[in-house]
Amino acid sequence: MGRLTTHVLDTALGQPAQNLRIELFQKEGGNLKKISQIRTNADGRSDAPLLEGTEFEIGIFQLNFHAGDYFDRCSIELPEPKFLDEVIVRFGISDIEAHYHVPILLSPYGYSTYRGS
Repeated sequence: MGRLTTHVLDTALGQPAQNLRIELFQKEGGNLKKISQIRTNADGRSDAPLLEGTEFEIGIFQLNFHAGDYFDRCSIELPEPKFLDEVIVRFGISDIEAHYHVPILLSPYGYSTYRGS
């Protein structure tokens, strides 16, 4: 059974990004439908898969990582407007039997993502 997971590491502080808000959307035509919203746990992960079961389907999805709010809570002083406020990662799911892991390495001035395992 396929599933979608994520993991956020704060490369500026060298630790998991705890309590970072993430929204999951599905693209339907030209619109985005919000599916869920979570906050990362102490390990920078969601407590459960973001998608699984009958909700896990072929399509285009988007994760919105609310980096600006996270950096504010970490008391990292940044100029306004922040260089990175909301990091958006749009990706496709083409195999409903696969595990799609979308991790992000995050800092105030850059990020990196990839399909993990």
